[in-house]
Amino acid sequence: MKRITILSILFTFLVWSCKEKTTGAYTLTGKVTGLDSGFIYLHNIQDSEAEPDTAALVNGSFTFNGAIDEPRFVFLSLGDIVPHQPLGFFLQEGKIVVNASIDSLHKGTITGSATQDDFTKYQGQFSGLAEKQRALIEEYQEADMAGDMGKMMDVQMRFQELENESKTIIVDFVKANPSSYVSAFLLAQNFAMDATEEELRPLYEGLDDKVKNSFFGKETGQTLETLTKTGVGAVAPDFTLDDLDGNPVSLSSFKGKYTLVDFWASWCGPCRQENPTIVKAYHDYKAKGFDILGVSLDEKREAWLKAIEQDKLAWTQVSDLKGWRSDAAALYGIKAIPMNYLLDKDGKIIAKNLRGADLIAKLGEVLN
Repeated sequence: MKRITILSILFTFLVWSCKEKTTGAYTLTGKVTGLDSGFIYLHNIQDSEAEPDTAALVNGSFTFNGAIDEPRFVFLSLGDIVPHQPLGFFLQEGKIVVNASIDSLHKGTITGSATQDDFTKYQGQFSGLAEKQRALIEEYQEADMAGDMGKMMDVQMRFQELENESKTIIVDFVKANPSSYVSAFLLAQNFAMDATEEELRPLYEGLDDKVKNSFFGKETGQTLETLTKTGVGAVAPDFTLDDLDGNPVSLSSFKGKYTLVDFWASWCGPCRQENPTIVKAYHDYKAKGFDILGVSLDEKREAWLKAIEQDKLAWTQVSDLKGWRSDAAALYGIKAIPMNYLLDKDGKIIAKNLRGADLIAKLGEVLN
């Protein structure tokens, strides 16, 4: 009897151990039509420091095996085999199948992932809006080349309307899908880039606990903490960075003026497109007590200096040349640029993320 009990316990332990080892296991198989050999790479954006997994392509087919603790957003790329856009999708435990073409890897189809099905549903709602946004970007670039400031500001206003529609789509999706990891992903990657605590908190609180505790759920929670420090009405967190000549400049030294803290970078197209509006605002209102502190997320000093000269940015510029690892960007929870904060004379935030005509209108309101 004793022998049977011991064997039973051992058997139970072995079964439990096997279950523990296979929890989260996935097999990702696929085929890239038009490509017989080479390698394909699996990138995990939740661990950006890790090297991508690599699989050989045999007659265009490939297989990845692994284990994950929750659905993760990943990318498949072909390295330098051909010019291409990577395919982004949600990987989760189970058997996942990818079918794509060498000519359009980013349009590949994914089956076997319920989380990806949720994401595809969201993308279907967003696709028409994305086309309109791309068209407006082209229209803006044409106006910029022609030097038509009025047209540029008009396009910016219409683009902002589309961004508001995009936010509505995300809000509706999150409310309807509180148990989907996609909801946390959307809040962390999109909505949290331009949100107030009042907007974001109820959406976050409405998520299921497992989603709140996911990678992107935790990121959204951290964003909420930052929003309490950088929201309208809060005193802007102080920081000190070096200017173009290597001299330390503190944000607090700008007290006494209405100040725009402008996060940007030379490599950021939308930032460069916004710069003509900011230049106009600076020259129109600097005599009335307005100033700007430009905070660059550049890594290359030469590119930073060249952009300042090309765009005729005449105000104070600072940077630690750490890119996205910038200390100031981390302090403010910056996840996308351009991003700016308008401060009153006491250093209190009175508006944020002002673009185009909205920036001009707000400055007119407080300085005229």
